[in-house]
Amino acid sequence: MQALLDVILPVFLVIGYGYLSRRRGWISDDAVETLMKFAQNFAVPTLLFTGIARMDLGESFHLPLLLSFYAGALAGGLFAFCGARYLFKRSLTDSVAIGFIGLFSNSLLLGIPITERAYGTESLAWNFAIISIHAPFLYGLGITAMEIAKARGQNLSALKLIKQVSVAILHNPLVIGIAAGWVVNIFNIPLPATAWDAIELMNSAAIPVALFGLGGVLVRYRPEGDMRMIAWAVAASLLVHPLITYGLGHFVFHLEVGPLRSASLTGAMAPGVNAYLFANMYGSAKRVAASSVLIGTAAAVLSIWCWLAILP
Repeated sequence: MQALLDVILPVFLVIGYGYLSRRRGWISDDAVETLMKFAQNFAVPTLLFTGIARMDLGESFHLPLLLSFYAGALAGGLFAFCGARYLFKRSLTDSVAIGFIGLFSNSLLLGIPITERAYGTESLAWNFAIISIHAPFLYGLGITAMEIAKARGQNLSALKLIKQVSVAILHNPLVIGIAAGWVVNIFNIPLPATAWDAIELMNSAAIPVALFGLGGVLVRYRPEGDMRMIAWAVAASLLVHPLITYGLGHFVFHLEVGPLRSASLTGAMAPGVNAYLFANMYGSAKRVAASSVLIGTAAAVLSIWCWLAILP
């Protein structure tokens, strides 16, 4: 119960405050959109830049950690895709969009603040190692799968397909922030203290603004229809992903406590808003994606509580 009160509820209260503010009309939809654009395009990229630029690559960038987390993500995505395609008989493009729900956990807006509150700021090095390839890898996988699904029967050249995927990934501000962090880290580029102070000011706004904005965005995503499909997608995200990650990390790779906590807890996060953005970008399974984000975020309060009790 103490973990619920001290770790989880403060984060979800900020989300709830954003939800209530938008629901009651205290803030407009345009203002929420502006907050999310600020968070996702400016503040969160600087947060990622800082974490990766200062990351100890030898210690944090740990292959068994990444294999545990991303095997879980792929299992969740495959579970959601196969259920959509073969159990619920959805179209191929819809199935890819639903698979992305199980694939893309909210590693950033939920994973970072909850891990930090549960285990302290020093534990975030493992989170940043996961996030450093999260958006490029999973977006690349999702976009490639969707473009292949769309290109069936269109005789689209491999070169054109690669170009479409590359442009979509490289224009993502999160990817730009991550790439800049890698450059500074690998080449040990010194930045003046004034620059770091400015970056830290941006970083301090990233999480609270993003959480409040996330609450406001969730007002749009009202559950309607397709409840069995939505439940399947949420199960892929909240159950399949963390169970596979924990099983591999604990029993196969024998991860130490720090990386095991970060990998399992990050895998247990609800589907990210990116799951809806991906579906909306392609006009596929938008209702399922929107409802999965909303229901998954609410259900994550209990699932995260359970994982905090299980993890050492």
